[in-house]
Amino acid sequence: MSGLAPRADLALWALKHPERLPTLDVPRWELLIRQARRADVLARVAARLQAHGLLEAVPAAPRSHLQTALTLARAQAGEVRREAMLICAALSQLDIPLIFLKGAAYVLAGLPAAEGRLFSDTDILVPRQSIQAVEGHLMMHGWMGGHHDDYDQHYYRVWMHELPPMEHVQRHTVLDVHHNILPLTTRHPPDAALLLRDARRVESCPGASVLAPPDMVLHSMTHLFHNDDLSHGLRDLSDLDALLRHFSALPGFWEQLLARAAALGLQRSLHYGAWATQTFFDTPMPADFAAHCRGMGPSWPVSTWMPMLWRRGLRTPHASAALPGTGPAQLALYMRAHWLRMPPLMLARHLSVKAWKRLTPDKPAPATAAP
Repeated sequence: MSGLAPRADLALWALKHPERLPTLDVPRWELLIRQARRADVLARVAARLQAHGLLEAVPAAPRSHLQTALTLARAQAGEVRREAMLICAALSQLDIPLIFLKGAAYVLAGLPAAEGRLFSDTDILVPRQSIQAVEGHLMMHGWMGGHHDDYDQHYYRVWMHELPPMEHVQRHTVLDVHHNILPLTTRHPPDAALLLRDARRVESCPGASVLAPPDMVLHSMTHLFHNDDLSHGLRDLSDLDALLRHFSALPGFWEQLLARAAALGLQRSLHYGAWATQTFFDTPMPADFAAHCRGMGPSWPVSTWMPMLWRRGLRTPHASAALPGTGPAQLALYMRAHWLRMPPLMLARHLSVKAWKRLTPDKPAPATAAP
């Protein structure tokens, strides 16, 4: 994609080559706006154009879309900072580690991955033994759980790594409270105590912390490569590219990333993350590090067809960017994500209950569904 602008996956090309965007013709600009908006990266394209001093060189019609997206992203970043301070205030009496994750962490830490980032919710990580106290204090400050039935409550509170999503009754902001970064029903959930122990304080937001750089990268990879919803896959992969480029300047970062993946049991996520960022974004990384990551991949024949699935699943989620076989690949990755989430019998029962609830929305879930 280093020559003329392609029509397929133009959004990816724009993220990689913002300096070439002013040369686009109008039809490609129209397509780029549609693709980038669907992938949730329009504001990031605008931010990169502005960083190169080229936003004003864009024709007026697409420039208005870009400026609007950039204004929205900056407003959301301000909202994230305010929300983080309110969450810290609500939990200040508990004296526990409070870690902000993903987009909120990028904003609070002032990382390049925050540039042009859009948000739908805020994610935090707290100790599992404090989860009930955290929920209680948040409820006293206006955050409430959704209308989940008994089965959903059991699903979240016993099997998953988070509470049911909470929404503030006045601001309608959504908060996800995690006690781990993978469900408890996965085969080898990571030791969340290690993540909490090595978190870094955020000076600009008293009481708030973010994950250490290797943990932040590994969480971003784990979230992406265990997710059943890849509608934000390109955006999340762009986040990873930005994190790796930024943290690579830290002494010993690549060695720490390998060691941390081993300590947390996340080598497979690191394998896919390194492969995907190099494949899609040409992310620079040391040759010996890349070789180590290749050695952490699956064995044959999985190693043959997984790259084919990811090449389709992580492209811009727009019909104009699809490759042959994109639909089956997305379905296969959806099924893989569920396979990773639960043991087979538990997964079969869970999917049966979901199907029952979808077909009979007015009836409660079977009583035997939640032991």
